[in-house]
Amino acid sequence: MPNPPRLRAVALTASVVLLSSVLAGCGNDDPKDEDLSAQTLGWKDCPAPSQAEGGGGAPSPLAGGDEWQCATLKAPLDWDKPKGDTIDLALIRAKSSGDKSKRIGSLVFNFGGPGGSGVTTLPAFGADYAKLRTRYDLVSFDPRGVGRSAPVECENDQQLDAYFQQDATPDDAAERTALLDNTKKFNAACEKNSKKVLPQVRTTDAARDMDLMRQVLGDTKLHYFGISYGTELGGVYAHLFPKNVGRAVFDGVVDPTQNSEQGSLGQAEGFQLALDNFAKDCTSKVEDCPVGDTAQDVKDRIAKLLKDLDSKPIPGIFPRELTQTAATNGIAQSLYSKDFWEYLTEGLEQAYDGDGRILMLLSDSMNGRSENGEYSNISAANIAINCADDKPRYTSDFVQEKLPEFRAASPLFGDFLAWGMVSCTDWAVAGAADHPDVSAAGSAPILVVGNTGDPATPYEGARKMVDALGKGVGVELTYKGQGHGAYDSKNKCVQSAVNGYLLDGKVPAAGTVCS
Repeated sequence: MPNPPRLRAVALTASVVLLSSVLAGCGNDDPKDEDLSAQTLGWKDCPAPSQAEGGGGAPSPLAGGDEWQCATLKAPLDWDKPKGDTIDLALIRAKSSGDKSKRIGSLVFNFGGPGGSGVTTLPAFGADYAKLRTRYDLVSFDPRGVGRSAPVECENDQQLDAYFQQDATPDDAAERTALLDNTKKFNAACEKNSKKVLPQVRTTDAARDMDLMRQVLGDTKLHYFGISYGTELGGVYAHLFPKNVGRAVFDGVVDPTQNSEQGSLGQAEGFQLALDNFAKDCTSKVEDCPVGDTAQDVKDRIAKLLKDLDSKPIPGIFPRELTQTAATNGIAQSLYSKDFWEYLTEGLEQAYDGDGRILMLLSDSMNGRSENGEYSNISAANIAINCADDKPRYTSDFVQEKLPEFRAASPLFGDFLAWGMVSCTDWAVAGAADHPDVSAAGSAPILVVGNTGDPATPYEGARKMVDALGKGVGVELTYKGQGHGAYDSKNKCVQSAVNGYLLDGKVPAAGTVCS
């Protein structure tokens, strides 16, 4: 992401869509009088994703040969003016594969970010949800500001290449000035190119879009699967429409009680924990760990690499070099899943030999950069949504005061995440609140799944979400594992509990633990 705090809510699944490939607008401006809830969706075969969605080919057919279908939903640009201008929201679905008499309805997914394209992510992981498809139409969407849904546009590809190469952990006054100037320039480009959309991309707006979607899909209740930032969106939806919540699952849970500073600090601790676990895992294997003799040695060598890159980058992907910022970003990306640890090991081995290609590929995946040099709009949308949501605005002096606390939380990621707090300082739109309101008295039960080894949304956030949802709403399930989220870990205990609730309405006992 353009600035590191935006790591805190990136869904693993949205990242994998890009990683697998590199390692293996506004609608009608005329006022509308019709009832948008009565619109009919024109489902048809899906086109290839737009570049804003990440590019690539049209989604492959589902098992059994069924095709993915896409449609456009019209929604108000400004929910305070529901009869005014509209925007088009891109939707995708896989129709239920089971007995039609047993179909429950639609199951709507949000894979996080904010800024991830559901239209590209759902097909990439459709096989993982095949069991859920027996009783649901699987549905996802590009939230407003994302992909093909009135996408936020900021800097162009060439400008973004330079932006992501900058020093994101300044050591002196000149470097601090450069970081702040580059951030201000990026934010100004967003305002220039997307002025009409920026005030309308708050999470509360996306939640209202989902309730419109529910109605147009023909469901009396919203059945929902939210991952990472998708848990925050789901919590806001439950707060606004508690009586409309059906069966809902939150996985990889954002702590709704934290402001952006607290979230960044918590994420520093989370990524440090994941790095510790990587180092222990590598050095505990029977064969020698190729990137260190002990867990501490692994971390010390990484720290030295990053320090050296600060003054002397190494060749990355021509003509770009692997900078300290890109390497840190790439390491963070690799900690989203234990399945990525082999890439981190290989990338570090290469970097120690002066070859930064793998770490740069990992960093590109995080930033939404394709091999052809074009960027999706995930970074622009991520910044826009977070800055529209988050009220605090932090100064350079504030960050410098907080650096010791962040460094104590993570010697490796502390500076990176602390300096990311300036990303909204010069944003054109005021932030809505210190943190989202997810209190949802009267809602149906919501299954909240926390992962003890989650770097991006630390485990403690699950309990905070349960408490904030209110008595009798949140039901906590713990997964003792690694990586961001739990369901896609393929853990049978987690999947059985989630499937049991979504398919059969069986709420697991609060406090259930899977390992």
